[in-house]
Amino acid sequence: MCGIIGYVGKKKSALSFIVEGLKCLEYRGYDSAGIAYVDDENIKIVKSEGQISNLETKLNMNVESSIGIGHTRWATHGIPNEINSHPHRSGSITLVHNGIIENYMEIKDELGKEGKKFLSDTDSEVAACLIDSLFEKTKDMKEAILLFKKKVKGSYAIALMVDEDTSKIYVIKNLSPLIIGLGSDENFIASDVPAILKWTKQYVTLSDGEFAIVDDKNIDLYDIDGVEKEVLVKTFSGDASSIDKGEYEHFMLKEIHEEPEVIKTLISEYLMEDNLSSLPNLRNYKNVTIVACGSAYHAGLVGKHFIENNLDIPVSVELASEFKYKKLFINDEDVVIAISQSGETADTLAAVKIAKSLKAHTIGIVNVKESSIAREVDEVIYTLAGSEIAVATTKAYLSQIVLLLLISIQDMNLVEWKKELSSLPVKIEKLINEENLYKKIASEVKDRDDIFFIGRQIDYAICLEGSLKLKEISYIHSEAYAAGELKHGTISLISQDTPVFAVITDEIIAEKTISNIKEVKSRGARIFLVISEDIYIPEEVYDFVVVIPNALKSIVSIMSVIPLQMISYEVAKLRGCSIDKPRNLAKSVTVE
Repeated sequence: MCGIIGYVGKKKSALSFIVEGLKCLEYRGYDSAGIAYVDDENIKIVKSEGQISNLETKLNMNVESSIGIGHTRWATHGIPNEINSHPHRSGSITLVHNGIIENYMEIKDELGKEGKKFLSDTDSEVAACLIDSLFEKTKDMKEAILLFKKKVKGSYAIALMVDEDTSKIYVIKNLSPLIIGLGSDENFIASDVPAILKWTKQYVTLSDGEFAIVDDKNIDLYDIDGVEKEVLVKTFSGDASSIDKGEYEHFMLKEIHEEPEVIKTLISEYLMEDNLSSLPNLRNYKNVTIVACGSAYHAGLVGKHFIENNLDIPVSVELASEFKYKKLFINDEDVVIAISQSGETADTLAAVKIAKSLKAHTIGIVNVKESSIAREVDEVIYTLAGSEIAVATTKAYLSQIVLLLLISIQDMNLVEWKKELSSLPVKIEKLINEENLYKKIASEVKDRDDIFFIGRQIDYAICLEGSLKLKEISYIHSEAYAAGELKHGTISLISQDTPVFAVITDEIIAEKTISNIKEVKSRGARIFLVISEDIYIPEEVYDFVVVIPNALKSIVSIMSVIPLQMISYEVAKLRGCSIDKPRNLAKSVTVE
């Protein structure tokens, strides 16, 4: 969840690079930040609670330093304050850490008996203290790292410096993302490639259990057993413009406006080039299980409808965080599809490993190439959405559901699908541009304490995502309910002027949903309707309406999320919320 950045080289200021890199990684955590850098052969640490701008005010940017590490935090152990922020120092070791050391209390007790002292409430300081203790005993950093890896349980991406040799950065990876960027007489450390794109597209990935020693000219990479291995350099195909807001006020708005182009890319890649056969054929499996978290889980629920309706294959959708704890009925006749924007979601990665242990075929639907899930699954499909910086996903979610639709239509009449899908980007753009309507709706609901979303079947799945978007960035309590369940308790929450968003895109169940709308309307609710153009509903039943252009039913369902994304954005903007970096949230959830 946290962001790690590092630099070693004499071609630029380490402080300036690290600050700029931290800003690129701030979507990974922004409750505190810190930097450790070498000044006159001594390691100095500057930390601050809050966002990167707070840290900047405490730094002397005129200091000429050629090596340093930085961190932006999403709190797991200990409240967000300066003491708990990174870097942490123990003895001669200074480190930054992303992940969770699961057995840190046991290790802390052991180190306490050795006389070690602790200032923070974090597991990360325990990691620093353990490495320092092992280094004291072995006098060899490689040996200390190997012993550290044997001792700790959990996930970690660690970048550290040691007082005895301030020309190097040591990096250690297990179940948390970390890459090394290559430059000429300079090298970079980062949690994500976008943080270093301005300076290099060349990078090296570390597999779980590996570690490396990095200086300005060399990268020495070691496998899980400490044996030096060949460094394989990869090239990132994106560009730095993807992490710039450009003309837009927020990344979220920019990424919504990028949705037509993202969908055009997907459709061109797989449908127009007749590459659908390159997608997995789910008919080869008896059952399909989709595992995911958050918005990706909602995408899976939409995909369930596509796959079951088009392929007649049963699909179960599981929360990845629950998957590892339940009794599973999965075997080698089944396929498990893991959906994750970052490809680093810890719960989803754990679910993939369990599925593989049960001999199921595993497929990853991810956006980030060479991510942990992409490397772990048997088969990976990239959503081609480009970098997504806003914490609340929009274009990545949309690309996931379009890709799931493409998977489900492989053996259908593609002539009609090509015609319909080729017009989808234009229709999405038209929906995005209904800004005045969205602003009017936002002004109607921005001061409400509770908002509800209702729908049936696939519309309910869309409502779940619409509700999540609203609560994520506006901090308004919002819930989505299957419309037929209203009479079983939920309708008691409806009072005068309660906002209720209703989605109707399927004419087969439209009449039933309209009845549910009338039930809440008669109890004083204000109805905000998202409806397909070919479905009629009397004007007295709703207060505001967003009409989705005619298309095949599945495509209408896909388009129906666009107004909900835009309305959430406008509500959050009116409320003055931090839209791209909502409180308590981080983009890449790399802890379970």
